[in-house]
Amino acid sequence: MRENKAKRKLQNGEVVTVVSGHQNADMIDFMGSLGLDGVWFEGEHGPLSWDDIGDMSRACDLWGMTSVTRVNSHDPGQIMRNFDRGSQGVVVPHVSTRDAAERVVQAAKYAPIGQRGMYGGRQSYGAPDYFQKANDETLVIILIEEEQALFNLADILTVDHIDVFFVAPSDLAQTMGHIGNHTHPSVQTAIDNALAQIVAAGRTPGTLVHDGNVEKYIAAGARFFLTPWTNWVAQGAKAYQEKVAAARR
Repeated sequence: MRENKAKRKLQNGEVVTVVSGHQNADMIDFMGSLGLDGVWFEGEHGPLSWDDIGDMSRACDLWGMTSVTRVNSHDPGQIMRNFDRGSQGVVVPHVSTRDAAERVVQAAKYAPIGQRGMYGGRQSYGAPDYFQKANDETLVIILIEEEQALFNLADILTVDHIDVFFVAPSDLAQTMGHIGNHTHPSVQTAIDNALAQIVAAGRTPGTLVHDGNVEKYIAAGARFFLTPWTNWVAQGAKAYQEKVAAARR
């Protein structure tokens, strides 16, 4: 079986860098040369299809990057099919109760941990012991993105076999009454408190970062970082155009 790079690094207490953005297999193939740990496929808000997951996860495999797919619901069929199509990880949105977290694990893991349907899919090719080893190589991430999830966080954190508890700023801000303003002090305090609670429970926190705040969140104990690569393009394009404009003056 292919090793899940991101999962192994998290188990070793290391930081994991994952990027999201407009993607296809060719773009992922290019990003593979940059040394990133993984790629986040956007299946909740983006145009991702089941066929896309097969091609894009193959591109990740070429470079030893972990493929993680954000599905659009808790539906066990979504979670299971994501793994069957070749993604090494799943990101499940709006997990705000312990019961919801337990259902995610049940769908993502084979027995004796869960009840994932007995079909190996693309990652099982050439791996006769796939069903015995798959649970150790599948990455499970849940999104803490509603105020309700903060109220229930202590209970959610007791659920085993979840690799990352990802605190999502924008949706959290919306449920706290600060839509479009995740930098509001109340939201930032809630994020900081949630990360601290996850760390104190001995679990692994993740969050959305950019070049200007990644040091802050490393110091806070976060270990799984999502960054949209489109931000880097925008920054580079702006700097380039400023240089062109300055040279013409």
